[in-house]
Parts: sequence; structure tokens; C-alpha cells
Amino acid sequence: MPAPEIEPAHWRKSSHSGDANGQCVEFADVRPTHAAIALRDSKNTPGPAPFVSPTAFTAFLADVAGRG
Repeated sequence: MPAPEIEPAHWRKSSHSGDANGQCVEFADVRPTHAAIALRDSKNTPGPAPFVSPTAFTAFLADVAGRG
């Protein structure tokens, strides 16, 4: 789904993301309307925003945190 179609979503990015090279994935908690977490490329904000389940997103965050 294109990101603008799921507005008003509050998009956030990691506090570890810098501004260098613009390589960042943003996410929005859209559980109230779509029962999912939406993802988008910060360099292409009107582009596609795939959904993942909250369980999958939590597992992803735990995996990334374990690598820190």
C-alpha cells in the first residue's frame, strides 16, 4: 500500500539512524486501523509501505538489539 494511503500515520525512525546517505527505514504503528506495523523507505516516503505483523516486528527489533 502506498504510504500516503495509510495516513495519518506517525512515522518514526531509529535514534541510531544518522543523516548520512539517507539509508533509513521508518516505521509506523498502524494497529488501530490495520492491525500491523507499516514500513517505508525514508528516501521514498510516498512509495510502498509494506505491513508486517506486530509479532514479526518485535522479533526483528529483538534480533537487531542483540547485534548491538
